[in-house]
Amino acid sequence: MSANLLCDQMDQAYPFLIEMAEIRRRARQHIAGGAATLDAAADRQLVIRLLNEALAAELVCVLRYKRHHFMGTDSIGNAVKDEFLKHSQEEQSHADRLADRIAQLGGTANLNPEGMIDRSQVEFAADETLADMIEEDLIAERVAIQSYSEIIQYIGTKDPTTRRLLESILVVEQEHAEDLAGVRQEILRRERGMIAADANPLTSGELQ
Repeated sequence: MSANLLCDQMDQAYPFLIEMAEIRRRARQHIAGGAATLDAAADRQLVIRLLNEALAAELVCVLRYKRHHFMGTDSIGNAVKDEFLKHSQEEQSHADRLADRIAQLGGTANLNPEGMIDRSQVEFAADETLADMIEEDLIAERVAIQSYSEIIQYIGTKDPTTRRLLESILVVEQEHAEDLAGVRQEILRRERGMIAADANPLTSGELQ
């Protein structure tokens, strides 16, 4: 199978992955623009812009996780609902820390709801099933990991304070991805068990 065909199939199966290419293009465009100048003030403005995009993504993720928490029913289990709530609280903490750092750099945190999705690297997917919720959240976390990694790489040693902040956020996003991957595997395991049970409806008691 060619690489292009595989990519096309992935895009069809996971349309949200298309945004990853746009994120990378936009990040590289910002970075290329910043690298063309040696002006520290311009460099700072670029970092503020990148942080505001990350802030928008965190706020969208807060809303996503809260929606999934409150949509949850007893059938999905309190543990999964609690996981969604915990993630939303941690994403809110990330947003607060990013906004604080933007202010420290002399910028203004863009909290305007209008255009937030456009500024964000993630989308607000209106999923209905638990499997869809977790899959979209997992994709969003992987996008966030990619985005933070590229910003950290760009900043390098130019701004140790911002770099440490982003590195600490990145660690939590990686933990979120691991948590969600584990939950997804458990759901798949249960679904396989249900399919097997449907295929073999007779229990050992009925066979007797």
